[in-house]
Amino acid sequence: MSTPTMRAVSQPAFGGPEVLEPVRVPRPEPLPTEVLVRVRAAGVNPVDWKTRSGGGMAGVLGQPPFILGWDVSGVVEEVGFGVTTWKPGDEVYGMPWFPRAAGGYAEYVTAPSRQFARKPATLDHEHAAAVPLAALTAWQALTDTAGVRPGQRVLIHAGAGGVGHLAVQFARHLGAHVVTTARAAKHEWLRKLGAEETIDYTTTRFEDAVADVDVVIDLVGDGHDATSTRSLGVLRPGGLLVAVPSGVSPEVAERARAAGVRATPFLVEPDAPALARIAALIDQGDVAVEVEGVLPLEQAAEAHRRGEEGRTRGKLVLNV
Repeated sequence: MSTPTMRAVSQPAFGGPEVLEPVRVPRPEPLPTEVLVRVRAAGVNPVDWKTRSGGGMAGVLGQPPFILGWDVSGVVEEVGFGVTTWKPGDEVYGMPWFPRAAGGYAEYVTAPSRQFARKPATLDHEHAAAVPLAALTAWQALTDTAGVRPGQRVLIHAGAGGVGHLAVQFARHLGAHVVTTARAAKHEWLRKLGAEETIDYTTTRFEDAVADVDVVIDLVGDGHDATSTRSLGVLRPGGLLVAVPSGVSPEVAERARAAGVRATPFLVEPDAPALARIAALIDQGDVAVEVEGVLPLEQAAEAHRRGEEGRTRGKLVLNV
């Protein structure tokens, strides 16, 4: 009996979007405690195109070929031995295995059953697939790392992006006074999401417009005009910079100590209980998910091209 195969998008080498190619590969089988999920949609994230080109999580995945993608929303197809929390037909979403390979750009994925949560009931699969990595990044950074409390001032860089627009809403939900940077065309939308102050980074240096901040969530990084370094100056004494994409360089760490503030790197982790909490916020209408575009799986390369332009409002998603 031949091994069942599935559609996927793989890459034979590091490079630009053109290295992404549709392929057929063997369908995975769930091990004990794992589930096989039929993927209905897969989210596209900056870490995807960074890894594709040799950065991001390439050091974890190793040399190509490999299948990118960590955000998935789909339906449980089969459960491995010992799984009692899911059954075939259940709609789930998750960010399995991160930062190890999950292979989300494919028709099926397998992963530990407890890395998935029930899909938000009010979302279709395309919108649900836009949630896990971005929402967990925002939620864990704000709650677990920064411990944001009501009344604190939180500055979120790149508030209109996939992580940013969710971070704005979570910070508002936690009772913070939210300040964010984004292009002027997105300010009205961000204010509707809960931002109380918006700064157009193309015309205004944010350090000239905001001060006495308790927490900075930097979703840009020191590669873009030293955003992390500049952010240290807007923190109150004892304030915290959470540097998401680029981490904390020795220089930034030393400047933080000299300024009497804190700086920490951050990397998101699979977290099914947090995904369940996030799903509840979405279903209650407290959090909205923005999807700018949905493309077929075979057009993953085009999704990467659009994403790398850095102008996306919310997320891009692949329909599988």
